[in-house]
Amino acid sequence: MAGDKKPNPIDIYVGGRVRLRRLMIGMSQEKLGENVGLTFQQIQKYEKGVNRIGASRLYQLSQVLNVPIQFFFQDAPIQGTGSSPTARESEQDSVIYDFLNSREGLELNRAYVRISDARVRRSIVDLMRSLSGAAASDTSP
Repeated sequence: MAGDKKPNPIDIYVGGRVRLRRLMIGMSQEKLGENVGLTFQQIQKYEKGVNRIGASRLYQLSQVLNVPIQFFFQDAPIQGTGSSPTARESEQDSVIYDFLNSREGLELNRAYVRISDARVRRSIVDLMRSLSGAAASDTSP
C-alpha cells in the first residue's frame, strides 16, 4: 500500500537540516513558508522528510535561510556503502541529532558556548552527568 511507504532517510536528514537552520535563526515555519511561497504545513512536511524537497526549492530555501546548499547535506549518512555505523552507534547519533535539532538543544548550546570560564563549563558537564546518572567514564572528555 502506498500510504505505508516510509520517508527516505536522506529526505528526513535534509528536512532536519532545514529545521535546524530555521531554529538557529529563530524563524517560524509560517515565516519560512511565506518567504518561499508555501504554507507552514508544507514546511512541516519538508522538515519531517514526508515530502521530498526538489532542487529548485532547496536552492530557494538556502537563499532564505542564508546557507549554501551543501549545508543541507553536511554530515549526511552515506547510504549503500560498507562504511555504515553499527545499529547502536546509529541510534546514539540519532538521539544526539534529535536533541541538537530541538529548540531546547539549541538554547542550551547557545548558552553553553557563551560561558567563557572553562571551569564553569566543566562544572556544568559534571552537573549534567550527575543529574542523568551517567558516570564520568561513560563519555569522552
